[in-house]
Amino acid sequence: MPANILLVEDEPAIQELIAFNLTQAGHHVLRASTADAALMLVKNALPDLVLLDWMLPGGSGIDIAKRLRADERTRQVPIIMLTARSDEQDKIAGLETGADDYITKPFSPRELLARIKAVLRRRAPQMTDDAVEVKGLRLDPATHRVSTDGRPIDLGPTEFRLLHFFMTHPERVHSRAQLLDQVWGDHVFVEERTVDVHIRRLRSSLEGSGHDGLIQTVRGTGYRFSTQQ
Repeated sequence: MPANILLVEDEPAIQELIAFNLTQAGHHVLRASTADAALMLVKNALPDLVLLDWMLPGGSGIDIAKRLRADERTRQVPIIMLTARSDEQDKIAGLETGADDYITKPFSPRELLARIKAVLRRRAPQMTDDAVEVKGLRLDPATHRVSTDGRPIDLGPTEFRLLHFFMTHPERVHSRAQLLDQVWGDHVFVEERTVDVHIRRLRSSLEGSGHDGLIQTVRGTGYRFSTQQ
C-alpha cells in the first residue's frame, strides 16, 4: 500500500535517487533538505514514515528524531535513519533516540524498500498490503476486498480503511480523535461524530455475517476491535 514518506536528505543526488525509487515503488514522497524544512512539513501533515539523514544543515537527524519522539502528536511516526556512519556506537545512538531502524550508506534501493516495508509492518501495519483475517473475516488491501467464508462484503472506501485499521490494531481502545488522525488523516478537519456515522455503516455491513459485534463501543472513550466480549 502506498505510504506518505518524508525524505530528509541534503545531498541532491542522493535525495533524487531515493525519491525516484520510492516513487517507482508506489510511495508518495515529500522532500526536505534541512531540519527546519523537515519540521515544517511534519507540522503541516503527519507522514507515514520518515527517512532521516544523520547530518543536515541547521541541525542533525538525531535532533529531529528527539523532537519527533518528544511530541505526543509525532511520537508514533516510524523513523529510519540514513547515515554514512557505520560505527556500532553511532548505530546505538541513533536507535536510542527512538529510530526504528538504521541503514548505512551506500545501500541498494531493494534493501531500503525492504527495510521500509518491515518497519511499516511493525509500526503501521495498516500501511502494508498484507491480508488480515479475524474469525473468518478477511480483508485484502491488495485487491481491496473484504469477505467472510468466501462471500464478498461490500464496503465504502472510508469503512474499508476503518476496518483495516481496526483489524491491524486489535484489542486496543481508540478515541474518535485518534481514529480521525489514523483513518481520515492528520489535519483533516472533520467532526468527531463523523466517526460514529461510519462505525454504524461498518457495523451494518458486517451484520449479515455476524461480525458486527467485533466492533465494540467503550463508553466514554471510543471504540475497540475485539474478539472478546
